[in-house]
Amino acid sequence: MKPSRDISRLVEIMAALRTPGTGCPWDLEQTFATIAPYTVEEAHEVAEAIARGDFDDLREELGDLLLQVVFHARMAEEDKLFDFGGVVEAITAKLIRRHPHVFGDARHLSPAEVSALWGRIKAAEKAEKAGGARPSLLSSVGAGQPALARAEKLQAAASKVGFDWNDAGLVLAKIREEVEETADAVAQGERAAIAEEIGDLLFAVVNLARHAGVDAEQALRGANAKFERRFAYIERALAAAGKRPDEAGLSEMDALWNAAKADERQSFSE
Repeated sequence: MKPSRDISRLVEIMAALRTPGTGCPWDLEQTFATIAPYTVEEAHEVAEAIARGDFDDLREELGDLLLQVVFHARMAEEDKLFDFGGVVEAITAKLIRRHPHVFGDARHLSPAEVSALWGRIKAAEKAEKAGGARPSLLSSVGAGQPALARAEKLQAAASKVGFDWNDAGLVLAKIREEVEETADAVAQGERAAIAEEIGDLLFAVVNLARHAGVDAEQALRGANAKFERRFAYIERALAAAGKRPDEAGLSEMDALWNAAKADERQSFSE
């Protein structure tokens, strides 16, 4: 079977994979709920490829993400809900509707005016879906986003009506307060309370990132990469000494961690 650049071929392949009796047993047993985590994961892998500047990988990851769309659409078609063509129709209609400055009469708008117009159109769409009832200010923030990104968008939405701190120092004070409350919860040993306080602490840290103009998701990705890089240094150093990590004590690994930090600082200063 030859690969194809035609989207219809991908739709046909997905249909074949989901055909009872001749399709793939794994694909056949999947549902919207079981596939959803893979959809989120593929979106993250697209973002990671972009962050690395690896465009060969980006092409592949975009294909994996497209497969998720086709997979969901195929399951919906089997349930007689909608098909892939319906997905394409819905997004093309939305793009035309939300860009009257391109496809309609609202011409020659500035970027700020375009953003404001987009917001008004989205609000009108949500009001229509709600039967005319006024939607919540936060209803525009999708529930399926990564938690860090959604926290930032919830805060930004509330900020539009003045529900926000106007000083990053106040956010830092809130973080200190949340750290103390988390420590109290840990001391009490109540798992539910600990989880709640850690959530509040993370939410406050995202708020600080927003006030500082930092993307919290990207900041955490950077911290993850740094951790991986420094732990790899520990593994290499231990391997050179004929040891595995599980054969080394915490103090030895901590010393190597500090050596990795010093090595990075030296590299950056050169």
